Amino acid sequence: MGETDLPSLIRLDQGPSLIDGQTHQRVLASGTDVPEQAPSFAIPLDAVGIAGKTLWVLLPEGRLPFSASLTVDLPGHSRGIHMSRLEQAVTELHDEPFARLSHYAGALAAKVVARQQGSAARVCLTGKRPLLRQSKISRQLSVDHLLVRVEAMISRDGVLTLANGIGVCHITSCPCTQVYNRHVFTARGDCPMPTHSQRSRTWLHLRGVGEAPAHQKLLSCLEESLHLTQDLLKRPDEAEIVLKSHKHPQFAEDAVRETARAAGRLFGPVLPADTGITIESLSLESIHIHDVCCRLETTLGAICALL
Repeated sequence: MGETDLPSLIRLDQGPSLIDGQTHQRVLASGTDVPEQAPSFAIPLDAVGIAGKTLWVLLPEGRLPFSASLTVDLPGHSRGIHMSRLEQAVTELHDEPFARLSHYAGALAAKVVARQQGSAARVCLTGKRPLLRQSKISRQLSVDHLLVRVEAMISRDGVLTLANGIGVCHITSCPCTQVYNRHVFTARGDCPMPTHSQRSRTWLHLRGVGEAPAHQKLLSCLEESLHLTQDLLKRPDEAEIVLKSHKHPQFAEDAVRETARAAGRLFGPVLPADTGITIESLSLESIHIHDVCCRLETTLGAICALL
């Protein structure tokens, strides 16, 4: 076996135990359960759990890693949560396949809340999923990725709220400098004026009760609104995307607003009006030392009312 061919299950040292089995049984039978003890100050806590946990989720693309936090609320009468039960829930889902990451998050949240004293559980997952895209002109295949963020919250009575979000990289060109240059260079023909451009990142999140739109649907919305970039671009592809971004320059504010408009058109006919929408854009400025950020938090109904 090569050094990279590790078995799926690695057994730890199976040497003799330092504490005999009868002693373990006696202590467990004593009924001393520290998390169930009364706290020193009986105030309820909003969220207790684990963070920075790497989960491996079996999705259609394969088994992918995600950084996770798993939390539950804690009643005032309980001193702590049962930490090992969180890990047991993760283990039980390790080999189960899921068509969508949000389905996994919902299933894990349900297992978590069933084993704790609180009234609701929350699972947050962040990571990357592979994205294969062809460039527009050369049709070269680029191996890229989507940034993903999924959140599931479930109450003890089974009401599930899901938030599904993705982040993409795109290019923006500044409208201000371009307008200024129109006055500087009067004989310009059909070529758009030069301006500074920057790498940007925009996130789109939808939140609601029940099913959340798939990542591909969210990607379609962002593709309609932004000048998406990718890693493998030949010179004709580069020329195309640079020209497009200069013909349709965008502030970070434009990126957020155009994404909101596309979300209203795409999801308005199929999702409830109270569906929560969060759009965030970060522009990594090229000629400034600072970056530019923009955020919108609203509902689908509020967006559709403006269409």
